[in-house]
Amino acid sequence: MKIGIYGQFYHQNSETYIQGILAALKESPVEVLIEKNFRDMIKAHEAMDTEVSSFGTFTELDGTYDLFFSIGGDGTILKSVTFVRDLDIPIVGINTGRLGFLATIQKEKITESIRQILSGKYSLSSRSLISVHTSPNSEEIGELNFALNEVAINRKNTTSMIKVDTLVNSEYLTSYWSDGLIVSTPTGSTGYSLSCGGPIIDPSTSSLVLTPIAPHNLNARPFVIPDNSEITLKVSGREESYLISLDSRIATLTNPTTIRITRAAFTIKMVQLYDDSFINTLREKLLWGEDKRN
Repeated sequence: MKIGIYGQFYHQNSETYIQGILAALKESPVEVLIEKNFRDMIKAHEAMDTEVSSFGTFTELDGTYDLFFSIGGDGTILKSVTFVRDLDIPIVGINTGRLGFLATIQKEKITESIRQILSGKYSLSSRSLISVHTSPNSEEIGELNFALNEVAINRKNTTSMIKVDTLVNSEYLTSYWSDGLIVSTPTGSTGYSLSCGGPIIDPSTSSLVLTPIAPHNLNARPFVIPDNSEITLKVSGREESYLISLDSRIATLTNPTTIRITRAAFTIKMVQLYDDSFINTLREKLLWGEDKRN
């Protein structure tokens, strides 16, 4: 078995959890490679007992990897997706961050969880993505034109609202006069969209949600559509440019640009332990079971 490991940051006390991960992996006959920049960060901290130099490194993935360990929070998983892309390598999200809707394996149970995973005691949750195409073509977006959570349109360098003309399957829907618009996958429904009043959607649902950001037309509400829909956006406003974000990646587009959003041609596989579920995650992260009447 070949495993890749990636992390974006080295938080305070991270060595305890990274040490546990590497020690648990060393118990089994697996090949472990650590993303080069992340290994350099680990080596810079003398508190680590494990000799990380004994692990190989990678700068990009190929189809020979069996699992990809993402160490951090949900933002680290979103970055991990840019490594995995369409290689169909399952991602193991180990939460050493804070909330963690995607990184559901808790740092307090690292050793036990890794043993279960290496024994094959897990299921896979398939997550759909969305892709972006622009006319004219944007060099800033480039080949990383996909998002696991959401694509968001935001105003830039202005406090004035923007207008987002929106078509679904070539049929005019509305023009959102707002600070922007979010097109979210079910996976992203617990992120930016939720904070703007969007609904929570089960990841297994084949849908997308359009969520306006601070709309000035007060009758504008989040709208759930099938994920085989094609969404076309045209932005106008007092400024000549605006921002588009694909998960954590940001680019600048100009007003005449036409944006086309569709379901991506590939999915991402998330490793899920047998005793875990999306409903359980909601109860834990949103404290839905904390009502004293229950």
